[in-house]
Amino acid sequence: MSKQKVALFGASGTMGFQAFQELWKRREKYDLSILVLPAEQKQGKFGPYARLAGVPTTHGPGVAQGDGLKIVWGDATRYADVAETVRGADWVLNAMAYISPMADYHPEMARAVNVDAIGHIIQAIEAEPHGAERIRYVHTSTVAATGNRPVGIHVGRVGDPLKPSVFDYYALTKIAGERQVLESRLEHWVSLRMTFIMPTNYQELFALSDAILFHMPLDARMENITDRDAGFGLVNCLDIPADSDFWRRVYNMGGGPTMRTTAYDFLANSYRHNGLCVEACIERNWFAVRNFHMQYYEDSDILNGYLHHWRDTPTRHAQAIAQSQPIGLRLVVLLARRVPAVRRLIEKAVRSRLKKLAERHPNSPRYWVIHGKDMRVSAFFKSYAAYAAIPGWGVDMPNLDPGAPWERLHHGYDEAKAHLDLHDLQGAARFRGGRCLSNSWDGDLYAPVNWVCAFGHPFAARPYTVLKAGHWCPVCVATWSGDAQARHNPFFAQVWYADHDPDENNVYPDDCIQDIRDADRKPDSSPSDVRRRRRSWSWA
Repeated sequence: MSKQKVALFGASGTMGFQAFQELWKRREKYDLSILVLPAEQKQGKFGPYARLAGVPTTHGPGVAQGDGLKIVWGDATRYADVAETVRGADWVLNAMAYISPMADYHPEMARAVNVDAIGHIIQAIEAEPHGAERIRYVHTSTVAATGNRPVGIHVGRVGDPLKPSVFDYYALTKIAGERQVLESRLEHWVSLRMTFIMPTNYQELFALSDAILFHMPLDARMENITDRDAGFGLVNCLDIPADSDFWRRVYNMGGGPTMRTTAYDFLANSYRHNGLCVEACIERNWFAVRNFHMQYYEDSDILNGYLHHWRDTPTRHAQAIAQSQPIGLRLVVLLARRVPAVRRLIEKAVRSRLKKLAERHPNSPRYWVIHGKDMRVSAFFKSYAAYAAIPGWGVDMPNLDPGAPWERLHHGYDEAKAHLDLHDLQGAARFRGGRCLSNSWDGDLYAPVNWVCAFGHPFAARPYTVLKAGHWCPVCVATWSGDAQARHNPFFAQVWYADHDPDENNVYPDDCIQDIRDADRKPDSSPSDVRRRRRSWSWA
């Protein structure tokens, strides 16, 4: 029996490399094609696999092919390289993304990778013989699309409003990229909205050296997933037959209830595993109080029912991290746990380094307060007064109860109905502050329908995209105009007024992100610091 061909994008990333390794285990069944930047050749990550497959060594851009493995040394922002990767494929798995914080420092690259390159992939699939009908495409999106979900609405599901946090350019581009997939001519696609992907390697997890850490409110709810479970689940999509109801749907991909935690507990446990106390290393007012993302997934079990990827637990993750620690560091951790004086010395050093990061890095909330960055202070704290009111540790702590009550959001139509009609679309549009402009509809969730939003922007979108996936006006969602949108869109107001007041009237122009452009190249950032930041963040 001939082998099927799988094209994998993002193979060198945190999740993507795990997927590559899983595919390698199945190479008797699948031939593999990957697209990798030529700069990755120096790292040699794929060298052992290339040698086993007889792939010739190359330098610079080009195509190298061996037994069951094809490496396209190129760039997804070039259509020709994407088309070469997809050529002959039966499956396309996309774990590729230009992620935060790099997406905020280089927004043009984020758009090129997260939007333009997705268009290239879709175009390349459609260009293959019967590609739109035959090839199955698995896309990865992000929890960042739904923005901050404070306590009370901290449990979310697919179909909830999309609310990219202010200044989160990564979220804007990922929303636009996903929309292309949902509105494409492809007949077999899925979009997996990834939560925080936790590396299972110590150096990858703790190499964080960017102030984006402090964007995360301490009471943010997280349903994390390990990189190996994420990669395993991505590859398990290959087991889903073409006639399954799995296809043409959006899913939330998390690690399940056992992987739920709060941001504070996640940090505290991470420090505790290293023999340290988080309160001794970090100040509470270094952290934002709103405008990030993360949530518990009410519906992540749906995807697990198909892919069976829930394997890891916090204990197993901690064990993997401990096992991958360098021997010297293990000794330091042991001393920190057993000798209080050593622990205090290490905590002092860690605190000094993080204090510098919090107060000197242009992407740090504390830096914004010190330097009077008004728009960022309003977005992440509401006001300087609200920031000044943040107490120290142990005083009026935010709600960290893992079982805190929550309310399910309304989607604006009767979700129990087996078959929707035009009146349902019209009602859903009104709940979003707009109108359904189409005068007839045959009930096909994937048939284009015309709409207009409250601000008069007309657009065409499939009912699935709007009602089931949470998308609405592509113009409005590409701007950070939440205060204005919430006044006209009850659907969106459910998430916006959970941590904003109706009397707020903030305006954030498109170029407001330029104040941190190239922040990874600041004078106090060494080249090694920059490389470490580039590979350390896996917020999907």
